Amino acid sequence: MQKITYILLFLFTIQQSMAQNTAFKKVLDNHIAQTVPIITVDSLRQNTSNFTILDAREKVEFEVSHIKNSIWVGYDSFNLSQTIKKLDKNKPIVIYCSIGYRSEKIGEQLQKKRYKVYNLYGGIFHWANQSFEVVDSTNKPTKKVHGYDKNWGKWLTKAEVVYGK
Repeated sequence: MQKITYILLFLFTIQQSMAQNTAFKKVLDNHIAQTVPIITVDSLRQNTSNFTILDAREKVEFEVSHIKNSIWVGYDSFNLSQTIKKLDKNKPIVIYCSIGYRSEKIGEQLQKKRYKVYNLYGGIFHWANQSFEVVDSTNKPTKKVHGYDKNWGKWLTKAEVVYGK
């Protein structure tokens, strides 16, 4: 009897996880126009050294955590001319934000300057939900990820969600 209970609990957990993934995918598909080619979190994780990684979230979000070796460029305060001074035109760029909306907008600007840009599908939320490492402002691994706001933070399932500073 106990074995059946564990099996049912396991199946319920899998079903809940699949439902959340499907719902998150729908949210992504409704907010990301794919005007910038996407890259999956798995593809980036396997090849991080091949890309310059840019974080298009606000500074407070970046300071809570970010993908290791990423460069903060912001969104509201994004400065295209300052950013391109830091970039190697011959190295492809992956840009990310919480889910991919803000990074897509910044990526469009970089594309106009003829940079090869990819938008991280699902952003840092999907990265963290795959249990991939994020680091804090001192470059130490952390489980914390800024949730942007409570409406968006609910999509973080494998991170400690932080709001504010």
